[in-house]
Amino acid sequence: MDTAPPSPRSGTAPADTPAAPNRRRVATAAALASAVEWYDYFVFGIAAALVLGDLYFPSGSSSAGVLAAFATFAVGFLARPVGGIIAGQLGDKRGRKPMLVLALTLMGTATAGIGLLPTYETIGIAAPVLLVLLRIVQGIAVGAQWGGAMLMATEYAPEGKRGLYGSLVQLGVPIGVVSANTVFLVAGAVTSDSTFAAWGWRVPFFVGFLVLGLAWYIHTQVEETPEFREAEKALAEKEKGEARSPLRTILREHLGTVFLAGGSFAVNTATFYIIITGVLDYATRELDMKRSAVLAVSLCVSLTQLVLIPAAAALSDRIGRLRIYAAGAVGLLVWAVPMFLLIDTGSLLWLGVGTFVTSCFLSIMYGPQAALFAELFTAEMRYTGASLGYQIAAVFGGGLAPFMMVLLLEATGTSMAVSAYIIGLAVIALVSIRILASRAAARQ
Repeated sequence: MDTAPPSPRSGTAPADTPAAPNRRRVATAAALASAVEWYDYFVFGIAAALVLGDLYFPSGSSSAGVLAAFATFAVGFLARPVGGIIAGQLGDKRGRKPMLVLALTLMGTATAGIGLLPTYETIGIAAPVLLVLLRIVQGIAVGAQWGGAMLMATEYAPEGKRGLYGSLVQLGVPIGVVSANTVFLVAGAVTSDSTFAAWGWRVPFFVGFLVLGLAWYIHTQVEETPEFREAEKALAEKEKGEARSPLRTILREHLGTVFLAGGSFAVNTATFYIIITGVLDYATRELDMKRSAVLAVSLCVSLTQLVLIPAAAALSDRIGRLRIYAAGAVGLLVWAVPMFLLIDTGSLLWLGVGTFVTSCFLSIMYGPQAALFAELFTAEMRYTGASLGYQIAAVFGGGLAPFMMVLLLEATGTSMAVSAYIIGLAVIALVSIRILASRAAARQ
């Protein structure tokens, strides 16, 4: 059964909150961890749209190869709840920091492995099989990472600034997108098309080796969150050695909250991956736009999120998470059709306008999301609950979105089908937000 979720917390840190320098070090480490993790994750999405279909899934149809590459992209999302469950269970029992270190190590190793992986032409069927396996490891890693980085930031947050501190981790997404697009732009600029297809695309994946150094830094220089230490101490006195399962508690008492969290956020992840990877494929393959130009637009749009995400989060600290969150969902619903009407003009300018406005609404939702999800659960089950909610949205929203976009375009021949897909997810989001808001009101 699903009991009402715990009341949203005020955003205050425990009484033994550490000094500001230590807090800043932790927040910086969490933000960097998120940025490099998402960079590694997005590099695959860009490569899937540009080259992986031809290199690892050769076929007579270009769209079939892209579908296969995007299906592999989606496999990573299917693995994310596994990472969220494993890391959530252990992170709520053993601590946030060890799981964050493990996630970074897995991601760095898998990403570098993709950069070294031979193609289908070299090793045959083993190439796509190994690519899928490495993508699964990436999915497990990012599923484990988000909860750890988010809680390291929010559980160290000073009074009244949980939303702002949570947004530092959320900034990892636009930083990851900007970094991944920049590296691909540079790789494409300094190599010919044939050289890029032969080996130039591999260079962005080698950054995965740097992630291992960050994992070691966090392991040696960052302390566990004070809020987790307090919860651990209280539970140790209460349970007196009894086995504790945060996952079992979530499944028995808060499963409805998990699904509402996921339902509220799926439109955000779906729309984000549509404009970052789906539109990249659509604009270059169907609208004959230059790859470098579309990547540059994506880069510029992502830069605006570096300002909008913390601004929305800070505003949520003042007027409430759900109010800001819902405004973003309404914006995505209203803008879904105009966005594709602008993209379909084939003009780089209008593509930029369409995706920029969409990015604004995504940022409005994404800014307060970390703190909102953290406040739905108490400390002893927060890693598990928040991670599951986020990863459910990732699977049913982001993971399927580029694949669904290609499928809908092939089936209907019109981008309005993709707009309808976004609108449907936005309606689900608004219903979920309404239920969460009514539950919060009932507890007051």
